[in-house]
Amino acid sequence: MPASFFTLPVADKSSFMMIMMMIGVLNVAVSVNNNQNSENRATVDVVSGSGSKQFPWDKIRLPSHVIPVHYDLLLHPNLTTLTFTGFTRIEITVYQQTSSVILHSKNLQIIRATIQKRVGNSHTEKEVRVLEYPPFEQIALLTAEPLHVGQNYTVSIEYAANLSESFHGFYKSTYRTQEGEVRVLASTQFEPTAARMAFPCFDEPSFKARFSIKIKRDPKHLALSNMPIVKSVSVADWLVEDHFDVSVKMSTYLVAFIVSDFKSVSKMTTSGIKISVYTVPDKINQADYALDAAVKLLEFYENYFSIPYPLPKQDLAAIPDFQSGAMENWGLTTYRESALLYDPEKSSASNKLWITMIIAHELAHQWFGNLVTMEWWNDLWLNEGFAKFMEYVSVSITHPELKVEDYFLGKCFNAMEVDALNSSHPVSTPVEDPAQIQEMFDDVSYEKGACILNMLRDYLNADVFKAGLVQYLRKYSYQNTKNEDLWNSLAHTCPMGDTDESQLQGDSFCARNQQTSSSAHWTRREILDVKTMMNTWTLQKGFPLVTVTVKGKNVHLQQEHYMKGSDSSSSTGYLWHVPLTYITSKSDTVQRFLLTTKTDVLILPEEVEWIKFNVGMNGYYIVHYEDDGWDALISLLKENHTAISSNDRASLINNVFQLVSIGKLSISKALDLSLYLKHESQIMPVFQGMDELILMYKLMEKRDMDDIENQLKGYIVNLFKDLIDKQTWNDEGSVSERMLRSSLLLFACVRKYQPCVDKAEEYFFKWKDSNGTLRLPSDVKTAVYAVGAQTVEGWDFLFSKYRLPWFNTDRSQIEVALSITRNKDKLQWIMDQSLLGDVVKTQDLPHIIIYVAKNPSGYHLAWTFLKENWNKLVQKFDLGSPSLAHMVIGVTNQYSTKEQLAEVKGFFSSLEEKSSQLRCIQQAIETIEENIRWMDINLEKIKIWLQNNL
Repeated sequence: MPASFFTLPVADKSSFMMIMMMIGVLNVAVSVNNNQNSENRATVDVVSGSGSKQFPWDKIRLPSHVIPVHYDLLLHPNLTTLTFTGFTRIEITVYQQTSSVILHSKNLQIIRATIQKRVGNSHTEKEVRVLEYPPFEQIALLTAEPLHVGQNYTVSIEYAANLSESFHGFYKSTYRTQEGEVRVLASTQFEPTAARMAFPCFDEPSFKARFSIKIKRDPKHLALSNMPIVKSVSVADWLVEDHFDVSVKMSTYLVAFIVSDFKSVSKMTTSGIKISVYTVPDKINQADYALDAAVKLLEFYENYFSIPYPLPKQDLAAIPDFQSGAMENWGLTTYRESALLYDPEKSSASNKLWITMIIAHELAHQWFGNLVTMEWWNDLWLNEGFAKFMEYVSVSITHPELKVEDYFLGKCFNAMEVDALNSSHPVSTPVEDPAQIQEMFDDVSYEKGACILNMLRDYLNADVFKAGLVQYLRKYSYQNTKNEDLWNSLAHTCPMGDTDESQLQGDSFCARNQQTSSSAHWTRREILDVKTMMNTWTLQKGFPLVTVTVKGKNVHLQQEHYMKGSDSSSSTGYLWHVPLTYITSKSDTVQRFLLTTKTDVLILPEEVEWIKFNVGMNGYYIVHYEDDGWDALISLLKENHTAISSNDRASLINNVFQLVSIGKLSISKALDLSLYLKHESQIMPVFQGMDELILMYKLMEKRDMDDIENQLKGYIVNLFKDLIDKQTWNDEGSVSERMLRSSLLLFACVRKYQPCVDKAEEYFFKWKDSNGTLRLPSDVKTAVYAVGAQTVEGWDFLFSKYRLPWFNTDRSQIEVALSITRNKDKLQWIMDQSLLGDVVKTQDLPHIIIYVAKNPSGYHLAWTFLKENWNKLVQKFDLGSPSLAHMVIGVTNQYSTKEQLAEVKGFFSSLEEKSSQLRCIQQAIETIEENIRWMDINLEKIKIWLQNNL
């Protein structure tokens, strides 16, 4: 499930469920089915304490002595009353004598529960008492007689519930037709802990089982699930029951079902898998690109992993209301509409890139995550880091024109921003409750996970790495794994081919000699202990700063924990096994050196003018060049910047500003390096330079420092002026060129660069005069809309188009424009509407509130909105969710005064403990503290530098 890379995303619960929540839970379950005979209702006792005589279990993790084998699920959602009834039958095996069965259930009204013992052909079914313990979202089925070891039993539970009004569980979604009719559908989002909101279950990833699903529906609707329909039975004139094929063995969070009126398009892969894209009927013409991409990508993965896709079909469904980017349900992947639907006439280049990579991510999960699943959520990165990494591996082959490799290092920079804080966490870290589990869906699990895998592939070489992955997937198919299982698989795979020097030593080591091929070359004989090496990257937080000091031919190396903030004493014990790579002024052949100690020395064959470490930013570390090392690299950039790759240039920009943050370099040195950007034209160095420089004036905006702020803005505009002036106002060029154009023009227009503003106004007035029928080039729309929205009349016209179905592909661009107006009433209104979820989808609220927070006229409003609506946001998006984290950090991360810090601390400390202890709140506070420190140290220096260089 993509989270932080693309993630962000209504109404209150029905009065009935609100009442239930207010009184705690149900003392006696209430059936939604009015025909249910009250005499058949089970008594559900709610207990206040676990481990008491009443509730027989006192841990948040389920016991392991009762194991599910097979689920039979029957669900009947009513899209008019927004309720559903269900019947769950679970075949279980008992491994330790017990008088209770503990499983998960949340917001389900248990009507009746029984346990049946199977002995030969005889079956004895007995009703059981049900206890509920809401804090752990558990129920206990208490048996009159013990369940015996080795015996097979069947648990049957009848229940009812309301469709969820959030984005998780079995939830309600709506869309508006072109004629203005509002239609309802029901869809699921179970990862990580919401299957229990749709059916009672053993809702932990290691409890894999098979599922047989039946769904009752209105004849005008269709039902989808993980497997194909094997038959449909008409049970009444107004009701059809669909029977789906038995699933493969899988975790509960991968179960999915949808009841809707979607339409679809389909194709077959070369191996006979049916691929279908489902969407609301009015948007079916936007499904073709995703369909073709999915076919290509599934065929790629089958070939790459050498393991056939195990299901007969793969559906991709665009859901009108969806919190994250997408979800990898086995055989029925679900997406927010903007992550799946593509209009060749209207969609932008970045839309195409996003959609392709999201599909690649979810289809990679069909192997990494679905076929082989992490044992527990502490190793979520084994799912998400791999899927993020495989996006780039797959799309670079299936869609080479997108040049996805250009963007990978941006993911590592994102991860490092979070990982540089004391509040970061190891890639593999203990978690227990649902909020902690939700917090694992962050940049550390996704982006850092992908970056350290990329580093490992570069270290082992691509063929060895791939062979190890295939071995891992084959060995653990339909099972659950831990970190060490992956390292053991990779350690058992040795580089072979052009050398006899590589050999397996013992059970888990490869020996590699310095005579091996250049792609696998290391500067001395090394024992490749993959597990020991990678444990340094997954079991401790943060990343290393490698300091390089060149003295003649000797290169002195030192590693330390890079951490922002004043308290660096806690990081002294950190040590990594760092696979260093470097090029020099005398050789562009990549050389390698494994740094496993605090300090070391490597010897060059000859003296050099400059040395550049971390070639292509393939390593997850940053580099500081002592003495005149930085001066030599800055001179290189000014005189001949293309002597090193664009990724190397982007990494130098990133590293130099990161070193300013910890006092290793002065801000003047970083700004000296930025001067070369006047001659830069490649997307990643330009984007990285803009990111670093814009953040500086954004901090000033929140302090009302107009003079220096405007000087800095002027410097940045002037730096990129030549590149801005070269941009054409059309959709020509490669994807990188088009994305660069879109970003540069938006930046220039928002910064009121007059030639840009004049052109955008001209386009906007022509478009407005045509009543929105004039086709604007996709890549310039955001800039045009942003300029047009600066007047009340333009804003109102833009919003009137936003509401129309045929502008659905432009909605994200229009949201940006609506959110950067200086009109505070409009900013407040758009946030309020996003929370209501009628004309603006609540799934888009996290984006919108962050856009408003970045607006100098809106940052006070965004903070007030977050505070006043905190409880509603938690209810809608879930405590610990990436969406909530994005809002907390996005609203506060440009604050840099002690007053702002005190206000943020004061609000979050006033919340109940579960909210106040969220990691995102610790990150927000740390970031503000770092901003204050940074501004105190660097503000005057920036003033002086600007005076000397403008």
